[in-house]
Amino acid sequence: MVVALRPAERILAGYALVVLTVSLARVPEYPAARWAAAAHAGVLCLLMLFVVRDRTPEYGRLGWLRPIAPILLLLALYGSLDLLSGFGARPTYDAHVLKWERRIFGGEPGREWWQARPSVFWSTVLHAAYLGYYVIVPAPIALFLLRRQPGHLGRATVAILTAFVACYLVFVFFPVAGPYYEYPRPASWFTDNWAARAVYGILAGGSSYGAAFPSSHVAAAWAAALACWWGSRRAAAILSGAAALLTVSVVYCQMHYAVDAVAGLAVALAATAIAAGSYAKGGRTARGS
Repeated sequence: MVVALRPAERILAGYALVVLTVSLARVPEYPAARWAAAAHAGVLCLLMLFVVRDRTPEYGRLGWLRPIAPILLLLALYGSLDLLSGFGARPTYDAHVLKWERRIFGGEPGREWWQARPSVFWSTVLHAAYLGYYVIVPAPIALFLLRRQPGHLGRATVAILTAFVACYLVFVFFPVAGPYYEYPRPASWFTDNWAARAVYGILAGGSSYGAAFPSSHVAAAWAAALACWWGSRRAAAILSGAAALLTVSVVYCQMHYAVDAVAGLAVALAATAIAAGSYAKGGRTARGS
């Protein structure tokens, strides 16, 4: 049986093709972009393996891996964003975003909020909420895998993947550094707690410059929470509460501009609608086959 690409795989293939083209165009300016080109070309080759005949027993036993493979592959490509920007050499658009920030919010909440409402308690709680991202995003995938609900799993994968892809594409063409890079670090008392230390440790080892707008943390977290509504209202309610705290945390903890968070939420809503539409019709796709 020849297997066609599924919705999430088609989205990833489109993203890889766009970034491959951009990478090749930027190689003369940023030679390291050739590695980004190679990585995205490799992903396209891996996706093509899904459309060839494969009857090996191992493929059947690892069938659960295919639905989540697009997200795993995309996350593995995150580091390519630094290659495409020349490790921060490319100009950013923070000035534009800050104009929107001041116009909409009358100031700069990403810098002013924690100073106007200083609290060790809320610093700890909201930095911990920021860490919740690493639980929220995989939660619906794990839930639907355990419940053996391929249709819900397919929708959740498309929602989360679409949220990430939309954010990554903006990072490529409209890089914004964000408060983490543009503002001075918060006062030491504000970050002297276990949650803040954990957050800054993670960001020091895995943050890409120019990846602030929209907030992919907010986008992916809300996409995951909303996707849970298709299979478990209780889990969705819990994840929505966690995603709401995370949305507040990225601004209060000076990781994102408030506009980044709002844009991330908008991306999540659009991604969820796209996921619902991609599985709206019956047949093989709706059954997750």
